[in-house]
Amino acid sequence: MPQDFHPATGLLASLDLLAIRHADAIAHVQLNRPAKRNAINDALVTQLHTAFVNLPEATRVVVVSGAGEHFCAGLDLSELGERSVAEGVMHSRAWHAAFEQIQFGRVPVIAVLHGAVVGGGLELASSAHIRVAEKNAFYGLPEGQRGLFVGGGGSARVPRLIGAARMADMMLTGRVYDADEGQAIGLSQYVVEDGKGLEHALALAAKVAGNAPLSNFAVMHALPRIADMHQDDGLFTESLMAAIAQGDDAAKTRMRAFLDGKAGKVRKA
Repeated sequence: MPQDFHPATGLLASLDLLAIRHADAIAHVQLNRPAKRNAINDALVTQLHTAFVNLPEATRVVVVSGAGEHFCAGLDLSELGERSVAEGVMHSRAWHAAFEQIQFGRVPVIAVLHGAVVGGGLELASSAHIRVAEKNAFYGLPEGQRGLFVGGGGSARVPRLIGAARMADMMLTGRVYDADEGQAIGLSQYVVEDGKGLEHALALAAKVAGNAPLSNFAVMHALPRIADMHQDDGLFTESLMAAIAQGDDAAKTRMRAFLDGKAGKVRKA
């Protein structure tokens, strides 16, 4: 972790299942149950929700990772118990509320994936906007073999990344994808060497944090909704969002800088 990161204070510091640090506009939220492979229990879901609702005003982007050898091994089955149908619905809705704050919160989220990205861990990862996988990452949805069905938003988010047929295959047969296979089908946008995921994610976060906040917000909120619309409706919504974004003072300042030769042009890396 770079030296300029410092631990969270106040409410965020009290979230014992998360390690939260800040460096200027970047927040790093780390799942902190390494002995349980960062399996998600009720308390962790609640703390994730709390963390993303209460991000400091200065935050412009969040990086999410997992402590220890795995990103997240999914639902903590030791807490599943004998829930009634009604209790099961409320449990699922609590996950939905937490992950909704990640996908449709205030700032973009970058997930660093390593080791197990399984079940609820993949549901969590799919709520992020950018996913960086280390070579040792692997993806699975074992709910089908356990008599369960996804309940953390996976049925809505994962098919939008890889298609319903691939998700069905994972759930019905227990198929597991490695990091390279996962990138090829859309589970991540980047694959890096083991141990390099956080470094790469932080470099991406610095770029994202440098964007105009309203532009980032439009990408997070308008883009996925437009993709679900009929084309005519999507194009009209795009016009409205484009007009709002270009009318923002930050956009005008950046355009003036570009026209004055003070901003870099798009170049091949």
